[in-house]
Amino acid sequence: MKFDDDDLNDEPTGVLPVVSVSDPRVTITGADVASEVVDAMSQVDPETLLPHWTDAPTGQVPIVVAREAADGDDPWSAIPAPAWREGEADWVAHEEQFDASLLAVEKNVEDLRPWEFGVDSPSRDEEVLEELPRPEPVREHRTRRTHRDDVLSGRAVRQGPSRSVSLATFTGVVLAAVVFGIFYLGAVPVAILVTAALALAAGEAFAGFRSVGAHPATILGLTAVVTVCVSVYEKGLGAVGVVTALLVIFSFVWYLNAEQMIDVVDGVGATIFVYAWVGVLGSFALLMISPHTYPHQHGLAYVLGAVWLTVANDSGALFVGRWLGKRPLNARLSPNKTIEGTVGGTVLTLLVGAILLPMLHPWTVTHAVECAVAVAVVVPMGDLFESMFKRTLGVKDLGHLLPGHGGMLDRVDGLLFALPTIYFMTHLLSLG
Repeated sequence: MKFDDDDLNDEPTGVLPVVSVSDPRVTITGADVASEVVDAMSQVDPETLLPHWTDAPTGQVPIVVAREAADGDDPWSAIPAPAWREGEADWVAHEEQFDASLLAVEKNVEDLRPWEFGVDSPSRDEEVLEELPRPEPVREHRTRRTHRDDVLSGRAVRQGPSRSVSLATFTGVVLAAVVFGIFYLGAVPVAILVTAALALAAGEAFAGFRSVGAHPATILGLTAVVTVCVSVYEKGLGAVGVVTALLVIFSFVWYLNAEQMIDVVDGVGATIFVYAWVGVLGSFALLMISPHTYPHQHGLAYVLGAVWLTVANDSGALFVGRWLGKRPLNARLSPNKTIEGTVGGTVLTLLVGAILLPMLHPWTVTHAVECAVAVAVVVPMGDLFESMFKRTLGVKDLGHLLPGHGGMLDRVDGLLFALPTIYFMTHLLSLG
C-alpha cells in the first residue's frame, strides 16, 4: 500500500484498512517473516537449562566460585553464569578460596544468643540460678478491701466441730469451781487470773486476724493488754490513756522497722482493735478489784456478781434456745442465737439477780435486779459483737482451749461488755 502527498490533505473517512493474513495484497513495509526470525534465534543449551520444577531434585548445588572470566567488552560478560559442583575439584577449589574460620569471632558468653551456646558451654541462666540463692516463699499480704455494701456477703463461716451440751456443762462446772476458789483467795490472785484470761483472749483474736492475712503486732498488742491491766490495778482508769498513747507510738516504730512492706492501716488497726476490745474493756475488772477503788474488797463482790449474771444469761440462752428456739435473733450474724433463747437468758439473769446475788455482800435485792436488767441487755450485744468479728474473719471458733465452749474469747465475750456496765452502775447507784 502506497500513499501520495495529496493524500495527506484529504479529510479522514473513518474507514480502517482491513489487514488479512489470507490477502497477499496487504503488506507491511519493513516487517520480517516470523519463521525466519525464529530460525535466527539462538537455541538454549540443554546442558545449562534448569530442570523443570516438577522434576525430582538432583541434589546438585550451584557453585559460587568463578571458573574463567569471559572475554569481551560487555561488562555483563565478566559475571560468570551459575554452575554446578561437578566433582571433587570444585569443592576443593571452594575451600581454598574461602576460609570459613574468618567468620569465627570471639564473643563474650553474656552476649551470646541462646542458640549460639555450644554443647559444653554453660548457660547464662544456669549461672544466675547457681549464683542467686533460692527465694523463700512469701505469704501474700492482704490489702484493704474496697468498699462494698455488705462486707459480710459471701463470707461463709467455717464449720467447726459440733459442741456437746454435756461436755460444755461439765467444763462450765469445773471452771466455775476454779474461779470461785481463786476469788476466795483475794484480790491479787483474782488480778492474776483476770490478766491471764485477757491475754489468752487477746492472743486468740490476734491469731484470728493472722489467719486471714492481716499482720497485727501481736507481741506489742499482748504487751499492751498486760500493761493496761497492771496499770489500771495500780493507778486507776487514768492509766488507760497513757498505755494507749504508748501503743500507738510503738506501733509506728514496729511497722517502720518491718522487713517487708505491710499495710499499716490493717496492722495498726487490728492491733489497737484487739487492745481496746479485750484489754481496755477487760481492765474494768482490775479497776473494781483494786483496793484503791472500793474499800473492804467490795470490788471483788461486784466482779463476782458480774460473772454470775453473765453465766446465767449465757446458760439460759443456751438451754432455752436449744429447747424452744425457732426464730433467729440475727440470722445474718449468728443463726444459732434465737429470740426464745434471749428471753430465756434474760429471765434466768433476773432470777439470779433477785435471789442469789443479794446473798453476796454488799449487794441488795433492788440494786441486784437493776444491774441484772442492764447485764441482760449488754451480754447478748457482746455475744453478737464477737459473732460479727468471727463472721468477718470466716471462722467458727477462735480457739479450742475450753472443751465444749471453744476458746477463751468465746467464753468472756459477753463479760467484756458486762464489766464496764457493772462499774458504771455501781457509781450510778452509789454502791461504792
